[in-house]
Amino acid sequence: MRRLLPALAVLGSLAAAPVEAQQTIKLTVAAGHPPAFLWVKLLDESFIPEVDRRLAAGGKYKIAWTKAYGGTLAKLGAESVAIKDGVADLGFVSTIFEASRFPLQNVSYYAPFGSDQILVVTRITGDLQRKVPAMADAWTKNNLVYLGGAALDGYQIWSNFPIRTVDDIKGKKLSAPGPSANWIKGTGAVAVAGSLTTYYEDIKSGVSDGALTFATGAGAARLAEVAPYVTLVNFGSMYAGGLAVNRKRFDGLPPEVQKAFREAGAEYSIRFANEQTIRAVEVLKQMQAAGAKVYELPPAERKRWADTLPPIGKTWGAEMQAKGLPATDVLQGYMQLQREAGVNIVRDWAN
Repeated sequence: MRRLLPALAVLGSLAAAPVEAQQTIKLTVAAGHPPAFLWVKLLDESFIPEVDRRLAAGGKYKIAWTKAYGGTLAKLGAESVAIKDGVADLGFVSTIFEASRFPLQNVSYYAPFGSDQILVVTRITGDLQRKVPAMADAWTKNNLVYLGGAALDGYQIWSNFPIRTVDDIKGKKLSAPGPSANWIKGTGAVAVAGSLTTYYEDIKSGVSDGALTFATGAGAARLAEVAPYVTLVNFGSMYAGGLAVNRKRFDGLPPEVQKAFREAGAEYSIRFANEQTIRAVEVLKQMQAAGAKVYELPPAERKRWADTLPPIGKTWGAEMQAKGLPATDVLQGYMQLQREAGVNIVRDWAN
């Protein structure tokens, strides 16, 4: 018994020693779009699981996620405000719909006929945000920390009439909202405002004769049913936005959690680009199998189309410069980074 007493004492002291509890952090993630869109779907299937996996390995922290997608907490085009104000802690910010807050992030829309590689455009935009203070400041001024981005697959045209040359769209009405309306300036076509939620009915009712959009969006909107002519003009992949977290909330997180967020954000960017690319190819195949007539514009005609347009890049750059933003540097940087990535430049929009 006397020999057992020291061992029992040690066991007793171990039992009495406090066990460090795993800390639970409550966070709300939001998006204006529903999970049907890949950039939101991968919040659930890539970003969140990757953060959880990394934290589980450390054993110190875990996150209790509250998910608010489809505009239930942050409306489309106002996601950055919801995250900035702390209504949500993090989410997907659609910079394409927040041009007043992120004007320079929309540079790709003013340099069409560029790369159709999603990851290339995402990385180029990310590089510019690191190199150009004004681009990074857009996130900082909105009380946000940027974690990773997403670009859309190449823009094409879905129409109810065949297109073989740029001359074929003269006199036609094409749904081309926002900056994409610039892609038909000087062609004789008329740009009609709209969105993926209105294109189908607009074409069906005659409000427009077709739409400029990307394959994955056109597939979700079933555009080939009313616009069976698919013309692969390839206006290029366009940067659409990125994951961001409230800066004050992020700064208050333990370093281990911050690191998990940044790493998961980088993973998200790569996975999105890869999956979106695969989806775009599959959508076009499905449309063609269902009877859609797919035609790829020859390189010479694609260049002729680009040369037909006014200097939309320089015009945008001058307008932004007048507001005190270094858009000319951003545009020049965008064109140069594409060259370095091996992209065949059809037209230099910076000159």
